[in-house]
Amino acid sequence: MLGHEVNNSLAPIQSIAGTLASLLAADPLPADWREDFRSGLDVVGHRAKALTRFLSGYRELARLPPPQLQRVELSALVSQVAKLEQRLPITIEAGESLFVNADPDQLEQALINLLRNAVEVVPSGNGRVNIQWRRESSRAIIEVQDNGPGPPSSENLFVPFFTTKPGGTGIGLALAQQIAEAHDGGVSLTARADASGAVAKLWLPLT
Repeated sequence: MLGHEVNNSLAPIQSIAGTLASLLAADPLPADWREDFRSGLDVVGHRAKALTRFLSGYRELARLPPPQLQRVELSALVSQVAKLEQRLPITIEAGESLFVNADPDQLEQALINLLRNAVEVVPSGNGRVNIQWRRESSRAIIEVQDNGPGPPSSENLFVPFFTTKPGGTGIGLALAQQIAEAHDGGVSLTARADASGAVAKLWLPLT
């Protein structure tokens, strides 16, 4: 589990570092290279620090530490998570400003897993993944939608180590669910009603 989570963060960090190295090798440097460098390094630094805090909280392999709650604004956190996914541009459908009491590192990790799952199943060349949030009664709902084949027909999607993907570990959804439930929320994965694909929902109580 720890290796899975480390790889989920190291992959985008490595991709961003490669992009910055290519940018630095350009001759002449583009006019806005400083801004691109600053933005890329900010993303790498933020995720590295968050991952360090996340891993240091583990007391044993399969046990998540109690969330360290603070007031979190969803739009900022979602934007940060979307920047980490380098394989496909993530469309953010901005909603109203919503706040939840959450552990930002754990919630970020849960959303990384949901986005990663979506990106890995969409068709090559025309894959689309979007993320949005909204208020529903006393809950904040975060949705990740894709245009892939839809979720597999199985009751074991949230069982640790169950996977239908070659080379998959079966950890991503299980950990996302564990994090959400530790925040008095939950996670679901269902087929989209408006098109082909899946929609992953994560919900948390609003502050």
